[in-house]
Amino acid sequence: MHTSARPFQQPRNVASARGSIKNTPVGGRLQRRSYSQIPERNSIGAFTPTSAALFIVAGIGLAVYFRYEKKRLAEEREKERGMKSFGRPSIGGPFSLTTHDGKPFTEENLLGKWSLVYFGFTNCPDICPAELDKVTIVLNNIQKEHGDIFLPVFVSVDPARDSPSRIGKYLEDFHPSFTGLVGEYDSTKAVCKAYRVYFSTPPNADPKGDYLVDHSIFVYLMDPRGEFVEAFGQTVTAEEMETKIHEVIGEWKKETGKTV
Repeated sequence: MHTSARPFQQPRNVASARGSIKNTPVGGRLQRRSYSQIPERNSIGAFTPTSAALFIVAGIGLAVYFRYEKKRLAEEREKERGMKSFGRPSIGGPFSLTTHDGKPFTEENLLGKWSLVYFGFTNCPDICPAELDKVTIVLNNIQKEHGDIFLPVFVSVDPARDSPSRIGKYLEDFHPSFTGLVGEYDSTKAVCKAYRVYFSTPPNADPKGDYLVDHSIFVYLMDPRGEFVEAFGQTVTAEEMETKIHEVIGEWKKETGKTV
């Protein structure tokens, strides 16, 4: 027995779904909302502009931190190279140079005061001025408590261009008690070797040349006997230097009964 075929009718709900998602009465009329009017919730991922900014800031912070740590570790390694096998400092020794006002100066002139010795050059664009400014800040503060018992020394590692008068003019921008020292190339090399200081100036450097000098960046603290106490690297702050200097002067006073 056969039944007659009924014509296929498309369900109304399916047909209406193709044209819209929802019919919403507005003002008595039906308003259709098409797919294009519905927010695409998945179109914005987890990497929002805010998270991107935080990511960049975090990256910059990490880069600065690792750069600081790299510099600090390099300073520590260089300090270790200045130690003997038993851990005793091997920094300082005999030298003979000339002051910025033309007077002879040797290691004997360091005796009787706490010396802060820095090696640099007057054409240095930024690091040397920053370090000498730091020493100036330290001296201004510690002299208030301890008085005039300090001798800051600037030793030139650029003897070809740094004449005594040029050094004298350069030091006018820093603490007035600074003594500038310079010598012939061999004398400069000798004092740098004694203080474990690296410098890149060639022996035949042109006095009129436009060149930079790569060199070690330390402020050496020497006691009134002329013996090495501490090397302050570029990453050490003025406050940290002051704390250490107060500490060693206190220890010296306990041992000797005086500050120098």
